[in-house]
Amino acid sequence: MNMRAKLDNPKAFSEVIAIISEIVSEVKIRINDSGMSIVAIDPANVAMVNFRIPKESFSEFKAGNEVLGVNLDNLKAVLRRAKSASTLVLENTENMLNIEVIDKVKRNFSLALIEVDAEDKAPPKLEFLSQIQMAPSDLVDSIEDCLIVADSCTFIASRDKFVIEASGLNSARSEFSSDEVKIISGVSKSKYSLEYLQKFVKASKISNKVFVNFSSDMPCKIEFKNDNLELAFILAPRVENND
Repeated sequence: MNMRAKLDNPKAFSEVIAIISEIVSEVKIRINDSGMSIVAIDPANVAMVNFRIPKESFSEFKAGNEVLGVNLDNLKAVLRRAKSASTLVLENTENMLNIEVIDKVKRNFSLALIEVDAEDKAPPKLEFLSQIQMAPSDLVDSIEDCLIVADSCTFIASRDKFVIEASGLNSARSEFSSDEVKIISGVSKSKYSLEYLQKFVKASKISNKVFVNFSSDMPCKIEFKNDNLELAFILAPRVENND
């Protein structure tokens, strides 16, 4: 059975693919009974992306158990041709992904499927001491503040406070109390690359809340969710060498 998936209002899907394309250039898109998903690790082995659209988010969905190797720059370019009111239909044949963009005119694109060498990895099961739920715009502002002064930032959480700070020659700091953000936390402190965080927070436009999960000197997991899809990033900590 060939896969056929129909998505109304594909703007968020298009934006997610554009964000993932900044982290990896090729992915395996998995399509099965539960929906569509992508799990991928960046070439430097520092970040993992985990994206999922459940079957219920599609207006029409039939799938066997397909794994489609896709070049994301090509897919992103096609998805940019769809307007937010367009309907998107994805179908696969032997070695092609066929994409139909339906608005006033029906347009067809075919992308050659590729072999993707990446190992099949499941997202790791991580336990976090600190979990922060906040408005995506607040996280974006804090990351942009830190980028002015450094290339990494530190997340610090306690029972009733969450801080994002960065320092080099100059410094920046945002502090949130439990009045502004939801905090479930012990005491955690960990440093992360701003280059990656800057890419991740572009997902703020698809979601009205973001979950920041971390523990001291451990990977963080940043999750963006809306009613139709979930996008999560796992980022390794920046470990300081004291040589």
